[in-house]
Amino acid sequence: MSIANSGALGADGRRVSARRTRGAEVVMFLTRGDNANPRRGGRMTDILVQHDGPIATVVINRPAVRNAISLAMWTELTRVTKELGTTDSVRAIVYRGAGTVAFASGADISEFREQRKDAPSASRYNEQTAAAYTTIRECPKPTVAMIFGFCMGGAMAVAMACDLRFAAEGSKFGIPAARLSIIYGADSVGQLVDLVGPAYAKDILYSARTVDDREALAMGFIQRLVPPTELEAYTYDYLRKVAENAPLSVRGAKTTIESYLAGLTEERRKKLRDLAVEATESEDYKEGTRAFLEKRAARFLGR
Repeated sequence: MSIANSGALGADGRRVSARRTRGAEVVMFLTRGDNANPRRGGRMTDILVQHDGPIATVVINRPAVRNAISLAMWTELTRVTKELGTTDSVRAIVYRGAGTVAFASGADISEFREQRKDAPSASRYNEQTAAAYTTIRECPKPTVAMIFGFCMGGAMAVAMACDLRFAAEGSKFGIPAARLSIIYGADSVGQLVDLVGPAYAKDILYSARTVDDREALAMGFIQRLVPPTELEAYTYDYLRKVAENAPLSVRGAKTTIESYLAGLTEERRKKLRDLAVEATESEDYKEGTRAFLEKRAARFLGR
């Protein structure tokens, strides 16, 4: 295994160090639109799931059309994310596009004449895309969008639904809804406002312009900007460190932040208090304390 330094930029413009690792074993499962068991193999389709230790990767796999996302793929993204979110051995999830030309160019517009031909069909289509965004956003595992190249339209919503966005230098971002007479979904607009503020959100949506990598970093849309040859190593190294931490703590942090953003009602406060009590009664809490006193790395099991 070789190790090298990475040249990632954080949102504050500072270099963020990381190690580049090679030789990790990767197991790939192919997913099918008919909900077949991916572990039984089958023909290669448009969504791939890869497992590398505790990290799962969901690949949007249509490189010939810049990974444009079909209606069937939106449904499959929902299914795959739900499955990974309830798999104990998975501690983090990466979403990416196949290749390095595009994360995804957005929804497959060639389907719109059939799939969005009138109000009822457009409503059904929007329900499917919203389900995918919501499932990713509510996934209990840490999620990272690893972005190479173009990230446009609906792909922006996928990226925003993830907890973090790490991008390769040269990536481009945009929401061209105004050029298609489409009103971007309310939840996704809300996430855009949360990330970049109302003025930048209006700018992006009004103009339908393309935002370059440096501006995306400066406005807070992405959290890391990394040389293309180093993005994969940086992302997986980061998530391996996350996976070494106590899963209950990481999940609790995510729940707390999401509760704060949604509004801390008394019901949510009680849920957070209960989570904190559960964590201190866990085996991992005992292991963490022992490891600290014994000056060794803790081995957390998520219970």
